[in-house]
Amino acid sequence: MKKSRINWSNIAYHVLMVLFSFLMLYPVLWMIFSSFKENERIFATAHILIPEKWIIENYIEGWKGFGGTSFDVFFKNSLFYSGVGTIGTVISSLMVAYGFSRVNFKGRNFWFACMMMTMMLPAQVVIIPQFIMFHKFNWVNSFKPLIVPTFTAGPFFVFLIMQFIRGIPSELDEAAKIDGCNKYEIFFRIIVPLVKPAIITTTIFSFYWKWDDFLGPLLYLNKPKLYTVSLALRAFNDATTKTNWGGLLAMSTLSLVPVLIIFFAFQRYLVEGIATTGLKG
Repeated sequence: MKKSRINWSNIAYHVLMVLFSFLMLYPVLWMIFSSFKENERIFATAHILIPEKWIIENYIEGWKGFGGTSFDVFFKNSLFYSGVGTIGTVISSLMVAYGFSRVNFKGRNFWFACMMMTMMLPAQVVIIPQFIMFHKFNWVNSFKPLIVPTFTAGPFFVFLIMQFIRGIPSELDEAAKIDGCNKYEIFFRIIVPLVKPAIITTTIFSFYWKWDDFLGPLLYLNKPKLYTVSLALRAFNDATTKTNWGGLLAMSTLSLVPVLIIFFAFQRYLVEGIATTGLKG
């Protein structure tokens, strides 16, 4: 009976991957475990990952927030901004992608080139003009400057969805037209169901980017009751007083929960959305 040969290269590969994964995850693990340490022991025992004594007071104190505003308000604000903004991005990007892919109109290539060029435009270039415009609209200190632009589509997501739509045979559109469907019915009955992986991928990335957005809320939200989680975590670190690092790390840990839930719930669609280009349609 032949002995099975040990594939040392395969073993070495997996060992290296485990080590690199641990190195990448170590800062997150340190934050999570440190959130259960006593405040004065966080940096004194920074080289020790596992807490000597587990406490939950950091979560209780951290949830109280600051300035009379608790973190449930900040989480609600972030969920509102991320949720509504994601809906706007998905709907508008899907419609624009369908228009560029399936609708023939004058200047289509020109406008598509203009849209693609905006992807190469640094976001910092338009910050001041946008702020001046929204200030004249009297939208500052509200979520309007953050949410309304999401309903004008995102170039990256338009391009992503277009790759799926272009992989769908145009014969399906022709068959639907023979059955009496117009462009809107083709869009809702044929295109939308077949680009589901692209829609979910757009939803996940859009939600992630808005949940982590710091610059936008920093520019337009000045009232603590309107702060998102990212702003609240920054304001939690007060340079003029003693920072409650335990509470800050505890709230930082909780801020990961929504994105982790979405990732594990839709990771199958995320992988499919990135790995394919709509050819399965």
